[in-house]
Amino acid sequence: MYSKKRYLKKNRNHIFNFIVNHPFATFVLNGDRLLGTHIPILAEGQSATFRLFGHISDHFNEQKKYLKDGVEALLIFHGPQAYVSSSWYQKNNISTWDYAAVHVNAKITVQTDDELESSLKKLVHRFEKDQEKPLFFDEIPKKMIDDHFPHITGFWAEPFHIEGVAKLHQGYKEEDVESTIKHLEEQNDPAARCLAESIKKEHGK
Repeated sequence: MYSKKRYLKKNRNHIFNFIVNHPFATFVLNGDRLLGTHIPILAEGQSATFRLFGHISDHFNEQKKYLKDGVEALLIFHGPQAYVSSSWYQKNNISTWDYAAVHVNAKITVQTDDELESSLKKLVHRFEKDQEKPLFFDEIPKKMIDDHFPHITGFWAEPFHIEGVAKLHQGYKEEDVESTIKHLEEQNDPAARCLAESIKKEHGK
């Protein structure tokens, strides 16, 4: 990870909340080559001590072969990101890309069937609870659950190294920060507008 000091985020509350608010992660294992899957990952616990959990499909996923107790995984949580043009600055400069991310190195433990079922209930509840007509895990037809359940593998991920970075125009002149925010807000791109909000928050605006 790019780790220039001014961009590093070491506060555990910040990191925990970032993971909670950006749960769709890149899950990386080392197999015959580096293997990545894009899946929702949830956190359980508090900011000081937490573990992560998720699941992968056993079909059409090379990671299944390598998902075993004790292996190391890298989980990458992605925040807002967008291109920043130097044409937005008062003076000529180099264009850049602003973004925020958290990297978690973790040890894997494969879940039991009971743990997987509990994890799926929590996952479905997290994303269904705010729907107009939520469909929770226990409301899914039993046959459908029985057909799919044997073909997924759940896991716990116990963090042992965590890095957070937020490259949000720290160290730039005030007028260039203001101009960057303005141009990002004007773009027809939700990610750019989210980045503008993050830059404002970072700079106390």
